[in-house]
Amino acid sequence: LVDTPGFPEEYKAEALAFAEVLDLYREAGSALSWTLLSPAPEFPDKPRTGSYVEGTDQPAGSKISVADFAVALVDEAEKDGHRGHRWTIANA
Repeated sequence: LVDTPGFPEEYKAEALAFAEVLDLYREAGSALSWTLLSPAPEFPDKPRTGSYVEGTDQPAGSKISVADFAVALVDEAEKDGHRGHRWTIANA
């Protein structure tokens, strides 16, 4: 997303830093146990739906509510389904 037109300039440094971290994680291979969560870029203050979609290296969508972000994070902690991978989430 950082390379797309309209990406907010004030967030570019942070996005590029996370891209570097992701590269380092991938280079570490099996020497490091990791999961990197890349949420949707917008966090509206909406009610919890309990429904979200997942992706890997492509954005899963443009928005996820704060409540659904929390649900997704706890779900991942319990099932550990993305170890060694980047994981993206958004509201369905």
